[in-house]
Amino acid sequence: MTAPAETPPPRPVSASKVEMTEIVFPNDANPLGNCMGGRVMHWIDIAAAVCAGRHARTPVVTANVDNINFVNPVPVGAVVVLLASVNFAGRTSMEIGVKVWQEQRSTGERKHVASAYLTFVSLDPESRAPRPVPPVLPETEDEKRRFAAAQQRRANRLQARK
Repeated sequence: MTAPAETPPPRPVSASKVEMTEIVFPNDANPLGNCMGGRVMHWIDIAAAVCAGRHARTPVVTANVDNINFVNPVPVGAVVVLLASVNFAGRTSMEIGVKVWQEQRSTGERKHVASAYLTFVSLDPESRAPRPVPPVLPETEDEKRRFAAAQQRRANRLQARK
């Protein structure tokens, strides 16, 4: 039997942030000519997985999606920007926040499209058992606010599981 892995030292949020950019093509669209919600969810999961993997430096798997709130539709041809960052880390899991924007090509102006919170679990690459992750080191006021809010969401998730 292998000894449990030690908790790695804390890592700043900035070390694992992700910015992912996509273009909405016709095969991404619903009959109204807007990006399908399922495609946006797929992109959210990918951006969050890259972010969680950067933080943990291990393979990660999606364990939970709290909510995905769609705010505005995105037409075919639009540029979509996804921003993902680690909000909080427990022993082996992490909450990743993802915000999705539509970016206007001519001005760079962004319009909010969707937001989501996902939980990922770090896995040992060989045994595939959960593996400890580094604590999050929030540095900015915004990161500290998101950290505190994520702690509350985690407590709510744990309470709901009981």
